[in-house]
Amino acid sequence: MEPTADEMRRNLILGALPQPEQRGLAGHLTPVDLKLRTVLYEPGGSIDHVYFPIVGVVSLVADLGGGTVVEVATVGHEGMVGLPVFLGAGPPAERASVQIAGRALRMSAERFRHDVSVLDGRLQLAMQRYTHAMFTQLARNAACNRMHNIRQRCARWLLMTADRMHAGTFDLTQEFLAQMLGVRRASVSEVAAELQAEGCISYSRGTIVIEDRAALRARACDCYAVVSDAVRRAYEGL
Repeated sequence: MEPTADEMRRNLILGALPQPEQRGLAGHLTPVDLKLRTVLYEPGGSIDHVYFPIVGVVSLVADLGGGTVVEVATVGHEGMVGLPVFLGAGPPAERASVQIAGRALRMSAERFRHDVSVLDGRLQLAMQRYTHAMFTQLARNAACNRMHNIRQRCARWLLMTADRMHAGTFDLTQEFLAQMLGVRRASVSEVAAELQAEGCISYSRGTIVIEDRAALRARACDCYAVVSDAVRRAYEGL
């Protein structure tokens, strides 16, 4: 089943393409569910498909050994899962897994390589712009994890997730959030309780509701704005 025009537009890479190019790609894209904790590719493994998320969050995580897993970047509706395919790189060094369930448009890696090389260049340009935005996210994540406290990072992460879910309510366990932030679950519980007491969020049985976005934004570090602006600029003028 081909994706609808609305589904194509909801991914920012595909939405930046002219309609004739969208229609040409539609026949090679398949709408799929992104089920929670599904692994899309493993370190050292092959990438057989690329994914253009519509809604949901995919985490790129590094396994540091000893059971320690740390998130290095996330991908949502602004990008594509499978960037090494576009870059012509070797096997990935990270694991890509679904962090928050959603939907995506899937294409075979082989077909993507073909389309990105033979089309009129707009898809390639959009991918180049996204790659630059991803580099910005990676750089900010490294600095953020070193310089900003858990409270700031947690607020930033919740805002980014809400953006990618197109909603202020989403399912997320504290255990999973702790893993993504690289901290103890007790630390996440403490921060979540503070944000709830201050009216920023409510949290119950694995569901987070952002009650006051402005207040939550005030508690996040500036990395949220930097990464958001990088994404916005990536698709300007396409």
